Amino acid sequence: MSDLVSLSDVRFSYPGPGAFSLRIDSLSIARAEHVACVGPSGSGKTTLIHLIAGILVPESGEVRLGRHRISHLGNGHRRALRAREIGMVFQEFELLEYLSSLDNILLPFFVSGGLRATAEIRRRARDLADRLGVAHTLPRRPRRLSQGERQRIAIARALLGSPSLLMCDEPTGNLDPHTADTTLDLLFDQARAHDAAVLMVTHNHAILDRFDRVVDVTSLARLEPVR
Repeated sequence: MSDLVSLSDVRFSYPGPGAFSLRIDSLSIARAEHVACVGPSGSGKTTLIHLIAGILVPESGEVRLGRHRISHLGNGHRRALRAREIGMVFQEFELLEYLSSLDNILLPFFVSGGLRATAEIRRRARDLADRLGVAHTLPRRPRRLSQGERQRIAIARALLGSPSLLMCDEPTGNLDPHTADTTLDLLFDQARAHDAAVLMVTHNHAILDRFDRVVDVTSLARLEPVR
């Protein structure tokens, strides 16, 4: 399999007093490969997926998604590429309080000029919500949802566009064991159906056997104080 994601000689620093820089010499993820990312809190897991998504831009080095050098694109191009190619489940869900749950699922199709919320896309959004057990929440605003419901709305949004890369930051952390298993089944089924790669940050070592590979970020990345 060819690489979908590759990072080489990447360095990123957070600003401010007591800040740290993150160094990643090399990382690659093949097309359709499912990778778990583990490590203690504060070790750089979320920073890693934000660099791959182009939410953060490295000071040096290269981040690639397929043929695109994400680290060398401008803000608008990174945003458009993210909408087309990447499904993200953020740790804090990033739902917009003034939108209904349905419109939060459809959000990437509202903000990207290259995507359209067609009738078929709207049917898919409702189907994903139904399969995740949150169809009853679609008219509601996020403030009226439980943490677990908010999380599943965020997962439906990530799956909606059939992305080539799914990146999830603790996607089942607020779910009971049965709902977590059902959600992971759907996530992996959708990834396999579309030959999507998966990079999932997790502290749940009980699910690691579901992945092709486990990456420990403490052996992958180096955190150093900013001088």
